[in-house]
Amino acid sequence: MNTAVVAAASGYSAQQVRDLEALGVIPPAGRSHNGYRQFSQGHIHALRAYRALAQAVGPIEARRAMREIRHQPPDRGAALICGFHARLNDEREKALAARHALESIRAEATTEAEPVEADSMTITELSQALGVRPSTLRFWEKAGLLTPERVKTRAGTARRYPLTAIREARITAALRASGYRIPDVQNALAAVRDLNDVSHSMAALDTRLEAIGRRALALIRAGRLLAEIIEPRSPG
Repeated sequence: MNTAVVAAASGYSAQQVRDLEALGVIPPAGRSHNGYRQFSQGHIHALRAYRALAQAVGPIEARRAMREIRHQPPDRGAALICGFHARLNDEREKALAARHALESIRAEATTEAEPVEADSMTITELSQALGVRPSTLRFWEKAGLLTPERVKTRAGTARRYPLTAIREARITAALRASGYRIPDVQNALAAVRDLNDVSHSMAALDTRLEAIGRRALALIRAGRLLAEIIEPRSPG
């Protein structure tokens, strides 16, 4: 098959096919006696696998994987693809944790006997508002869950919690009350911090989860195609 036929069958342009060959995404094409590229069905198969993999993990990671799996033992090639599944699932778990955090804090805010509405609070005020000990807030700070400000006092310095720290303390308290471990809370806060517009954070997380679902399906489609590249079927 020539370049035009492969391009039509794979959905790429002829130039993209040549570029992907140069990048090592597909094996080098054979050459006819007059120097024209000669492709096989295996090249179309690899191009389709790359398309699905790029949808799942992005073109840079997909190009790297397509190059590596052809030169690795089957077990390592399979492990590479399994790693993509694990990373994608980790993204989903973090997004779900962040969504649960927002749900928890919204529910907590509606039942809170003493609302947290001040511009900033002392450690004593915040611990009383959340119903936790000051030592718990200090522990959360060491775990990277809170970042209070330090203000000068006559006795030296003291912690002061601005609105961002108050909000994260409330999320942490809600998640801990729901049984989340410290690493889970860290993941949830990391995801929440990535959302610039808090007012639309729930919708943003739903959009993210939908996108992760589409990427997961693309990875499953890619896996079926990649399995035959990692471990080709024996002839006959």
